[in-house]
Amino acid sequence: MATETELKLELSADAVDTLLGSGLLGEPISVDPLTSIYFDTADHQVWEGGYSLRIRTVGEAHVQTVKTKGSNNAIFARSEWEAPVTGNTPVIDYTTPLKAELDIDGTASVAQFSTSVKRHRWNVDQDGSRIEAALDMGLIVAGDRQMQIRELELELKDGSPNALFILARRIEALVPIRFGVVSKAERGYRLLGEQETACKAEPVHLDRDLRVSGSFQVIAEACFRQFRLNESILMDRANPSALHQARVALRRLRSAFSLYKMILVDAESHRLKGELRWLTGILGTARNIDVMIARVGSSDIRSRLLEARDSAYEEVLNALYGSRAKALMLDLNEWLHCGEYLTLPETAEIRSGPVVDFAIEVLDRQRKTLKKRGKSLVEADDEHRHEARKAAKKLRYASEFLSSLFASKQAERRYGKFITSMEQLQDELGLLNDMAMAPTVVHDLGLDSHPDAQSLIVVGNREKLVNAAQSSLDELMERKRFWRG
Repeated sequence: MATETELKLELSADAVDTLLGSGLLGEPISVDPLTSIYFDTADHQVWEGGYSLRIRTVGEAHVQTVKTKGSNNAIFARSEWEAPVTGNTPVIDYTTPLKAELDIDGTASVAQFSTSVKRHRWNVDQDGSRIEAALDMGLIVAGDRQMQIRELELELKDGSPNALFILARRIEALVPIRFGVVSKAERGYRLLGEQETACKAEPVHLDRDLRVSGSFQVIAEACFRQFRLNESILMDRANPSALHQARVALRRLRSAFSLYKMILVDAESHRLKGELRWLTGILGTARNIDVMIARVGSSDIRSRLLEARDSAYEEVLNALYGSRAKALMLDLNEWLHCGEYLTLPETAEIRSGPVVDFAIEVLDRQRKTLKKRGKSLVEADDEHRHEARKAAKKLRYASEFLSSLFASKQAERRYGKFITSMEQLQDELGLLNDMAMAPTVVHDLGLDSHPDAQSLIVVGNREKLVNAAQSSLDELMERKRFWRG
């Protein structure tokens, strides 16, 4: 078994031409056509079990590779098992996890899809570290569907991970890049299924042996992946669901910064959190209009909202394509894996501490905060109820991030009930927040005097809703904590 440490960068067709003509990486040591066939059982046991299985053909040679998806489809490091084989017939034995962990018979696997690319490969010396750069251009084919590939993989062979980001910045100074969070295998499986209009947050799995800093990296990568998946959809077509989920991903990431604030005391942590707040705000403006459009019935005011929506989405795309957002993505990933927060002596003890103890402390603290801020929702004003809503979101995100650390049957039952109560509370607090914020949104859109403006205001029995939210919060506080036995 080996572990890959790599960055995957997505490039446009023009960027590929510019990069190849620049000489930035030197002369390629090889330019080869590569054909890979991906195998799985009919019901996709390999993929569902967390692995991919392929046989790649280079000239007369055939190499079988089994890869993990990585921790939550990690974009920076994952395990792989590689061995030569004869022809395009998979060998499934105990040299890989497929037989031992998934109990898959070698005869049960069939071809699912294939990739065909031209690979340019370079060996790059970056500040004493050795990096293999591989540029792939070609197609993924699954039945009658196909997808273009234009990606540059930077794999660390020897040296410091920081060298990968130094090289990435040199490339980014020449051509636009975006971080790839989807492997060729995942792209192929996506081609086999229905086209997605949005990507919700995937379950986060944390190993109980992780240190606190390692758990933060896993969580932050999962949030970044969700953002990039929805950003790609959003750039392809203006999709309210993708925009909403991209914003959710950023809010989850900001919550992760807050939950781990004890170890994120460096200046870059604070700067990045501010930049994430900026980008979340850009998406939030468009999201507010989408919510209004879903509520309105009048054709005239609807047309006004659609105009405002077009303008807001243009601002979103300008931001996503702009230098500030692209710099944020590169800065965030470099800091996440190589930042100063990983070496500060003042946080060393908590940073290297056991993640389970940290999780219990965080969940207890967030629960206590919610209990305090939601103590008397009936007497509270809109601002204080909004604070309770934010506290509920943080507890919800913390629960989702950390729940895998508490995997007993009892903990799973308690978690299910806990999240159900949290969802009910969040729905009620969300409606109260919509009631409070709708007039401000209408004013910001310049629609105060429109005769149909009232249709944009959330209608409901505020007193009844406040009482329901208080009951849900009280019920949540009575729930047994899944993180404590």
